[in-house]
Amino acid sequence: MKPPVLRLKRGRDPRVRVHPWIFKGDVADVSDVEPGAVVTIVDVAGRFVGRGLYNPRPALCCRVVTWRDEAVGDALLRRRIAVAVARRTEHGALPTLGRLVWSEADGLPGLVVDRYGPVAVVQCLTLGMALRRRDLVSALREAIGDVPVFSADEPGQATLEGFDPARTWLDEHGPDHVIVEEGAVKIGVTFGQGHKTGLYLDQRENRLRVAAHAAGCDVLDAFSYTAGFACHALVAGARRAVCLESSPEAISGAHENFKLNDVADRARIVAGNAFDELRRLDRSGERFGLVVLDPPPFARGRDALDAAARGYKEVNLRAMRLLAPGGVLATFSCSHHVSAEMFEAICREAAGDAGVSLRVLDRLTQSADHPEALTIPETRYLKGVLLHAV
Repeated sequence: MKPPVLRLKRGRDPRVRVHPWIFKGDVADVSDVEPGAVVTIVDVAGRFVGRGLYNPRPALCCRVVTWRDEAVGDALLRRRIAVAVARRTEHGALPTLGRLVWSEADGLPGLVVDRYGPVAVVQCLTLGMALRRRDLVSALREAIGDVPVFSADEPGQATLEGFDPARTWLDEHGPDHVIVEEGAVKIGVTFGQGHKTGLYLDQRENRLRVAAHAAGCDVLDAFSYTAGFACHALVAGARRAVCLESSPEAISGAHENFKLNDVADRARIVAGNAFDELRRLDRSGERFGLVVLDPPPFARGRDALDAAARGYKEVNLRAMRLLAPGGVLATFSCSHHVSAEMFEAICREAAGDAGVSLRVLDRLTQSADHPEALTIPETRYLKGVLLHAV
């Protein structure tokens, strides 16, 4: 049977051909189709454009899977997973920690797969992928071996797409907790708890880069989560680390990570709101040789950009005031609506208001296993700047 047809409005075709998202406002009409099913996308004249997975519930109603006139079935999905894994295979060895599949950037929109030692974690961000979860996992195991798979769907995204989020083992039960190695640092991961799929893998390379500036420093790790940046800094020779975190679950994980790396005697966690604590530290005259700002996304939509800009400016201004002479600030935004240019402009304004002079040491982004697709700017969501107080 031929897939149902989604017809684009006049003038919407050129944009769609370079970006795989189709919104309801792009659609002239669509066949009667089950949510999550495959549709053939055509232009206003009926010419073939591509094939994608359709869901009438969210505003982003169709994600293009292929621009070719080919079936979107088991064979295509298996091939895409195999290619994604092969791209991340170094020197013939499979990575034991990192992202194996990154949604649109790997031609599998709505699917994320991460590897934590003996366990793979699958996250479905769309109904179309959730309905195909078992087939996708079968293809994944063909590529990486027969590993236990944990499903870690995000409840908010699942509600938007209209499916029940799975946060459990798919079939074979694996270990509830593992310890992974990131360079010289050990980090504990408990499946089904915390943010993302268990760890902020997108910051893996940045944790190593930032730690290179930590030796002999007092370190402030704001929005620290389970203290990944702080652990790397302390293992690299930092004198002490202060972490700001509000989540009891994350604080518990941070304490575990300090013990795993034998640095607990040099680490302190302040439980509270990072905005308030940054102000308090500034008032008390504290100074740090290395400050890390890795907040959650302040802008989850374009309508939140003004508020997000104010938030980013506030935390950066406070952090800049806390820098000791010659200190280094690593500051990040993971809001894909905030461009790199906008983020740097906010940092410039904050530096001006803080009355500090800063030199750019480096511009940072997500780890290489979270690739950026040129025609999909949303795939580059993590922006960072490494700044030196002069």
